Amino acid sequence: MLVTKLTQRLVLRSRAFSVIHALQHDNPLGLPRRPGPVPQIPRRGGPIQKRPIPHVKKVLAVASGKGGVGKSTIAVNLAFSLAMLKPQLLGRRVRVGVLDLDIFGPSVPTLMGLQHTDEPPLTSAGAILPIINHGLPTMSMGYLLPKSGPTAPREDAAVVWRGLMVQKAVQQLLFDVDWRDGGEGPGLDVLVVDMPPGTGDVQLTLGQLVVVDGAVIVSTPQDVALTDVRRGISMFRKVSVPIIGTILNQSYFVCSSCTTPHYLFGSPTAFHTVAKSLDVPVLGELPLVKGVSVGGDNGVPYVLTSSKEQAEDDSANGAAWRNIMQEMAGTVWQALEGE
Repeated sequence: MLVTKLTQRLVLRSRAFSVIHALQHDNPLGLPRRPGPVPQIPRRGGPIQKRPIPHVKKVLAVASGKGGVGKSTIAVNLAFSLAMLKPQLLGRRVRVGVLDLDIFGPSVPTLMGLQHTDEPPLTSAGAILPIINHGLPTMSMGYLLPKSGPTAPREDAAVVWRGLMVQKAVQQLLFDVDWRDGGEGPGLDVLVVDMPPGTGDVQLTLGQLVVVDGAVIVSTPQDVALTDVRRGISMFRKVSVPIIGTILNQSYFVCSSCTTPHYLFGSPTAFHTVAKSLDVPVLGELPLVKGVSVGGDNGVPYVLTSSKEQAEDDSANGAAWRNIMQEMAGTVWQALEGE
């Protein structure tokens, strides 16, 4: 008994998230106990009431049925594009945050240049404070993983959890993060949630527990990606999440010596056909731009880059990418506000 209690204290103190202990299934992130019940996944007996995320007005899910389509990159750049908006009714810029719900493969820390950051601090009430870079607050499982050694990168740490642990961790990331600036002041106007690919536990946990105001589905032109888009849209509709629209990523490429679009991954015709058949609007088609990948690897979202060398390297594609992203942000904001 004494050994068990000592083990619990050590696990809670170090917040060793890679340790699987039967008594920690209800608190996988090792957070201090907070008052009030945490929403649970509905069991037999009817659904529970969905609730908003604390200090967040609108929730936008960015999802894809298939991995590798650039969803996380678009989620981060869309978040910054939303933050650049200054709607007339608000009279100020939109306050935006990013929540990375990909438990097993978090990408937001790298895309934000925060992969080497320390663990996020806690408020006096035991809530997690977001990590901020480029003026945008973010939260990810990637910030919470322990380093496997004194010189080993955090990216080497693996989350080896079963479904119940994943569900509990998602619940804590949804409801135990204080999105106010330093735990004080106003919260967010929009929280962009970067979803993992597929239609599994994380998607169901979000859709069943949280009031999600809209979802954006990201795809590439290949048929294998479009098949999964259908499944993703069907899943969100089953949990009553409105679909704002779809985004076609890596739609075409224009080389520096010509003006003709080259459809490297296939014609966008099939994508538009699928979107029309599902009655989902197409928000935009993004070209293939080298700087988007470079910016993501360097932790600087592409909509924030403006170097002359990068602009020359990307030619007209880069300007088109930024303009389309900004237009999509305006459309998304109008849909979230019901304008």
